Amino acid sequence: MGQCKEILRAGLGAVALLIAAGCGPAANPPQPKWTVENPSASTGAKETRQAASREVKKEPSASSLDALRRGEAAAEGPLKDIHFAFDRYDLSPAARDILKANAAWLKANPSARVQIEGHCDERGTNEYNLALGAKRAEAAKNYLVSLGIAAGRLSTVSYGEEIPVCKEHNEGCWQKNRRARFVVTAGGPAT
Repeated sequence: MGQCKEILRAGLGAVALLIAAGCGPAANPPQPKWTVENPSASTGAKETRQAASREVKKEPSASSLDALRRGEAAAEGPLKDIHFAFDRYDLSPAARDILKANAAWLKANPSARVQIEGHCDERGTNEYNLALGAKRAEAAKNYLVSLGIAAGRLSTVSYGEEIPVCKEHNEGCWQKNRRARFVVTAGGPAT
């Protein structure tokens, strides 16, 4: 009987230690990335955030989200949008040609940074369209990198179906909304 109590106490002690160890802080939690949506996140590069903050104050952003907030259509820049087939994120030959021209402009303007926005049409769930928009933006980014553009100059964001350029409910309109848009920024960290 005494031996059972001893084993029970040792077992309970071990369980208590395991519970206490599981409740402690994570050893190395990942640092949040600096993004437009999360500008206060710590990346260990205080100077970079400060420079980006100064840059944002100098020039208003030309992003689709900022234009929507102002109640305006997004302004066109020097880089052309590419479009995608329904429910696809692979690059068509026409999209590759546009990306080659965009890459040539980026090579001629080495200080420019670009945010690539992924957009979808209204069909599908919000979650699905956000994921698809992200894949479209990444596909465009990866192709630009393969053409010699430094990955650090390119960032991606997905807006899913939330910022359409056309609001009619037909294929012609949906085709315009299935796109990757390229927003030239003056500088700051690319995520």
